[in-house]
Amino acid sequence: MAPKSYAGNLLPSEQLAKARALFPHIAQSKIYLNHAATSPLSSRVVEAMTTHLRERSCGWIDNYPDDVKKKDDCRGFAQKLIHAESPDRIALVGSTSEAINIVSSGLPWKSGDRVILNDMEFPANVYPYLPLRRRGVELDFIKCPEHKITPETIAAALTPRTRVVALSAVQFLTGYRADMAAIGDLCRQRGVFFVVDGIQAVGGVQVDVQKMKIDALAAGCQKWQMAPHGTGFLYLTEALQENITQQHVGWLAAHNAWDFFNFDQPLAASARRYEGGTLNIPGIWAMHAALRTLLEFGLAEIENHILTLTQILTDELQNLDGVELLSPIATKERAGIVTIQLPAKIDVDAVFQRISAQNITISLRDGKLRYSPHFYNSPEEILLAVEATREALCKF
Repeated sequence: MAPKSYAGNLLPSEQLAKARALFPHIAQSKIYLNHAATSPLSSRVVEAMTTHLRERSCGWIDNYPDDVKKKDDCRGFAQKLIHAESPDRIALVGSTSEAINIVSSGLPWKSGDRVILNDMEFPANVYPYLPLRRRGVELDFIKCPEHKITPETIAAALTPRTRVVALSAVQFLTGYRADMAAIGDLCRQRGVFFVVDGIQAVGGVQVDVQKMKIDALAAGCQKWQMAPHGTGFLYLTEALQENITQQHVGWLAAHNAWDFFNFDQPLAASARRYEGGTLNIPGIWAMHAALRTLLEFGLAEIENHILTLTQILTDELQNLDGVELLSPIATKERAGIVTIQLPAKIDVDAVFQRISAQNITISLRDGKLRYSPHFYNSPEEILLAVEATREALCKF
């Protein structure tokens, strides 16, 4: 059992039991702590996707009206997850990369414009900006020797030609959570677009795009939102949308897609214009079930539970001999990821394999061990994972 001091911020026992009942892998004695990579699919998600596939196979078959309703609901769910102004500000997309590319390729860049990035970013938040170099855009990479990106470091990097600050809300390797509100305020004051990769945050910790003054947020749903691969969404403000020249247009982007031969009509006024054509409909049905589940359990309650589990990990892993904690200690800088560096003399691959052999799934990233629990994980599972790590280290 976890120490009593942690209990207050965990999901109540009956809620935790309800959450755990949704994930069949638990009955197989598997401990899954790899949500920063990809989440297991709940029984609700599998049933939703299966229901759609059965309907397409031997039911109504042409069940497009139901699909439209699911899409509309998903935009509404995403709006609630990030506290957006309206579902009209949400476009459903296939990945974080796709969403960021909509923004990066569509802004009116001029030679000499600049984008601020940093050297901790996951490639999905870097590659969409690299082609801009061909248009004379400069990419300014902030160095983060202490694994932190602060408002002060961004302020120091801003220039009169900076057009975009591109940042992950939570860094994929260390789990560092930036002060999004302060950075957003800084960008808004300077007339700079704040474009956020939210895949490691949304569904795990709370995000409020309005309070944080985020102009665009991209988030695939396969991690903390617990939906299948190939699902995700883009949020963007009306002000940013007005600055984007859309590079790819499909028939469903039209104001009235069913007015088939009116090729001169405008695009949809909402962010739906970026969806273009047919989406991953089985994935949308599954995404619907996944997001609805998160909202049911409560965003604040989920965040508190996850932060409590990462606090246990932080406290316990620091007690292992020779282990260096790379993730933040401060609660306000922490999310659902805890990463450790092992001493150089230890074979980290062998440690990882020994942990995996105990039916415990974590990540091996850049030679480091990364643990990332979600809202259905229990404190007991966390302590078992720490003990498995300790035992694996004792072999050296």
